Amino acid sequence: MIKGVRITEMRLQIEENGLYLVFEMEENHPVLLLHMGAEPMKQEPEDDKKFLYTMLEIQTTGESRLEHFGLGYSGTLPGNRMNYVSHSDKVNEKGRVLEICTKDEVTGLLSRMCYQFYTGIPVVRCRQILKNEGDEEIGLEAVSSYVQAGMGSEEQEDMSLLIPHNSWQEELQWKETPVNQLGHHIMSDSGISSKRIQIRNIGSWSSGEYLPMACLRYSDRNTMQFWQIEHNGAWNWELQERAGSLALVVNGPDEINHHWWKNLKPGEEFETIPVAAGCVEGGIDEAFAALTRYRRRIRRKNPDNESLPVIFNDYMNCLWADPTTEKEIPIIDAAAAIGCEYYCIDAGWYTDENWWYKVGEWKPSKIRFPNGLREVTDYIRSKGMIPGIWLEIEVMGTQCDMADKAGPGWFFERHGKAAVDRERYQLDFRNREVRAYTRGVVDRLIKEYGIGYFKIDYNINAGIGTEYCTDSPGEGLLEHNRAYLRWLDEIFADYPELVIENCSSGGMRMDYAMLSRYSIQSTSDQPNYLKYASIAANAPSALTPEQAAVWSYPLSDSTREQTIFNCVNSCLLRIHQSGHMGALAADKREIVKEELDYYKKIRKDIKDALPFWPLGLAKDGDDWMCLGLKGEAKRYLAVWRVKEGEVCRLPLKDWKGEELDVKVAFPANDEECKVSWNLEEGELEIRLPQEGMARVLEF
Repeated sequence: MIKGVRITEMRLQIEENGLYLVFEMEENHPVLLLHMGAEPMKQEPEDDKKFLYTMLEIQTTGESRLEHFGLGYSGTLPGNRMNYVSHSDKVNEKGRVLEICTKDEVTGLLSRMCYQFYTGIPVVRCRQILKNEGDEEIGLEAVSSYVQAGMGSEEQEDMSLLIPHNSWQEELQWKETPVNQLGHHIMSDSGISSKRIQIRNIGSWSSGEYLPMACLRYSDRNTMQFWQIEHNGAWNWELQERAGSLALVVNGPDEINHHWWKNLKPGEEFETIPVAAGCVEGGIDEAFAALTRYRRRIRRKNPDNESLPVIFNDYMNCLWADPTTEKEIPIIDAAAAIGCEYYCIDAGWYTDENWWYKVGEWKPSKIRFPNGLREVTDYIRSKGMIPGIWLEIEVMGTQCDMADKAGPGWFFERHGKAAVDRERYQLDFRNREVRAYTRGVVDRLIKEYGIGYFKIDYNINAGIGTEYCTDSPGEGLLEHNRAYLRWLDEIFADYPELVIENCSSGGMRMDYAMLSRYSIQSTSDQPNYLKYASIAANAPSALTPEQAAVWSYPLSDSTREQTIFNCVNSCLLRIHQSGHMGALAADKREIVKEELDYYKKIRKDIKDALPFWPLGLAKDGDDWMCLGLKGEAKRYLAVWRVKEGEVCRLPLKDWKGEELDVKVAFPANDEECKVSWNLEEGELEIRLPQEGMARVLEF
């Protein structure tokens, strides 16, 4: 028997990595998840309400519901007929893995619910695998990836929900709201309600409106629960009122929200999207530290996240998708002179005009590059940098010559026509010809031009999916999403050193289906460096610091402080350098070079550091913001004074009573910023005399 397990006739109690789970299992009854948290279960659910603690939810066509739960996925059938069959409790290379099998004798539907733990991390990764062992086809309408009831109770009115709002140029904006202000009052004596808090994503932008994650804070117990949905398409999570508390249901695409329906034939299997869930004692620092460690564990091993090279990209506040050989050469010279290690040519290189509409063929413009693109990529290499290039590989422009030649099934289709968004067709990666063509583009650019870095952009939302050769539009989208991930896996298997940036109009696909493969993620297309500060400060809430690409783009007429502020935005994350470096005054270029030199000294710490936020998560409009990184031996603080208040006191309670040697690390020899440490109060006082100033501190 594995340590930490105690089985009674009906109970499986697990203590693993600081997580406590209690399952109730009995033959001819559904399996119940009675508890999941950062401490042991203290209160037994009432017997007449235990049926509301089911471990999973499955709704199939032609089935009813147990109670009037409204549109929420509770009381589903056959979900609540899935009776215990068996379980296994083993250890694999990741950690402990629990698998619980249940079956519905009416339909013959067999479920394997998998809980994968990760040694030393208070996070469990969950997914459900369904198999039709019956004799008839089964129409799936919704299948849960993770269900947990018993979250909070009517006495815990100070419970609050943290929701990460996300939008183009407005990424990573967390809002915390008391649950009762969202309409949950838990008044029903029956334990049943039609009320729910629902956050969902529709279409192919997985983070187009919200990041696929959230947190629930129990202020009275100083604990934080969190969940992360690892899918590059449609998803849904909802908090429902059940049994005098809240229940969390997380699923991928479903029929009500996403036009998803799957016909599961006898012998066929369906696997849900994975969801990570966890709980910690503490607040946002502890929760995101746990997620940071987990994200590093599930990520593809790659050299880019070990070495953190500096990338120059010619787009933002620079060439704005208008590259030519003549324009590129002086910028390449300037980028090399300040110490950049990759140089990426952004959009526009493949067409003489109408760069937005012509995407899809990916052959260099002879007008933009009269001596060929190879002249520019060779020049990049001659300057000691690795050449990169922009692609929007998943789409084809309506004015691309190839669009008229595409075969059947190349594009998403709805109502008999190719679906169009922003003058682009969505390529369907279920199609073998599409995968072969796009793979050929990647191979050609690597072999002909020595490309070592791709910025893969994605500027559309493909909507609910495609009706072509599938049970439903949502199922077509899900199959496409998974086919694209397999396409990526094949590329990285053949080119393990290749760096691919995940960009979707900035940060419209920040999810760990993609980021478990890609080594770097664009966080925003925000062109205003002052507004970028809150996005940069919050970036490690959604992804590891070493994957968070943040623009630094000093303008040609920048002042000294504006240049420093721009540099601080990216200094503790991944630097995406841009701007007209050649047109920047020499003293400002020296500031940028100083930052890059400093970054190269500390990046070995960034790749292993854990984030913390002395002032809490940042909000656009805050006067002061702060992001900290906790390394093995050093602590780093990026501090921004955006607006009012000359003095800010940063609470650093973990180091209260300790002698700290605090210094301004960037820019060096700085006389404007004054810092002092109060060890009795555990507060660091920082003084910046004017608005729009930022500094990096070390202690």
